[in-house]
Parts: sequence; structure tokens; C-alpha cells
Amino acid sequence: MNERSRLDLDRARLRRLSTDDLAPAEVAAIREILVAAFGSDEEERFTDDDWDHALGGVHFVLDLDGRIIVHASVVERELHVADQPLRTGYVEAVAAAPDRQGVGFGSVVIADVTAYIRDEFELGALGTGRQHFYERLGWRTWTGPSSVRTPDGLRRTPDEDGFIMVLSTRSTPSLDPSSPITCEWRPGDVW
Repeated sequence: MNERSRLDLDRARLRRLSTDDLAPAEVAAIREILVAAFGSDEEERFTDDDWDHALGGVHFVLDLDGRIIVHASVVERELHVADQPLRTGYVEAVAAAPDRQGVGFGSVVIADVTAYIRDEFELGALGTGRQHFYERLGWRTWTGPSSVRTPDGLRRTPDEDGFIMVLSTRSTPSLDPSSPITCEWRPGDVW
């Protein structure tokens, strides 16, 4: 982190808010950051389903001089590891404003997200292609096969294998990271 970023961080304000506590202007600012950060590539862009997945939990918002510059949310999901259901804090909608990426603001938010999950859930989980960013905060890549639980039974999600990360908490039972892991079905990206 450079000297300017350190000074900016001293002025930054990190807040935890429920979805209902977000003002309409804050929602618009957060969505603008997410759209810009994820880009326009069809496979990677941030969709309405992605936003819906981020709702209903706790939003972590970092403001600098009254401007939102980083967002992440944690929603409760039930993941199963080898058929064992676990109350999971699932991380969604993580992004920093493009002009604030790569200088440590995202790490500040994810460190708080990590602490929150460790206090509140049996397990933490997220899907990402940026494993190194999360590994240094205690997350680890799940090596077992992934699937989604649908009304018609399990459906493998092999494209997600190697992209799911988990975080152990003080209430996480002993888990074999090569075991199958499943999530419930939802519209859009299931993981």
C-alpha cells in the first residue's frame, strides 16, 4: 500500500449494513461499482441475478470522503459437504471501484468479512478465480467435486471445481477438502 493509500485508508469508513438499511443512492453506487469492476464480457459481467444473490444478508461498504469505493456482501446458504449440511456465510458481489483497485481497500473489507463469517457461521464459502487474494486471509480452495442440489437431484458443476473457496470457523466440523460439496439451486450462477 503506498503512502497516499495509507492516508486515504485513515479517512475511510467501513460499515456493515442490512439490505434494508441501504439507501437507494447507495444501491445505485454499489451496482455501478460492480458493473464497472466485472466488465462487459458476457461470461464475467455482473447481472441482475448476481445482485439478487447479494441481497438479504450483510453488506460491507467502504466509503472514502462520502463515496462508496468497495462492496461485499455475506448471505446465508446451506452447503453440504459429503451430505453434511453446514450453515454457511457465502460471499457475494465483491468489488472495488476501478480507480481504487490493487491498493489494499478490498483487503480491508474482506478481512472484516472473514472475521464476521468466523463469528457467525459454521463455514464460509465463495466462488472466485482470484484464489491468492483470499488465501492470504485464511481461505482455501476446495479440491473436491462440486454439484448443485436441484428438485431433480444432484447436478454436477464441473466448471466450478477449483474455483470454490472455503473458510473454517470455530464451529466448522472436521472436513475433508476432497469430499463432494453441494449448494442449493438458484437462478443465475448457482455458485
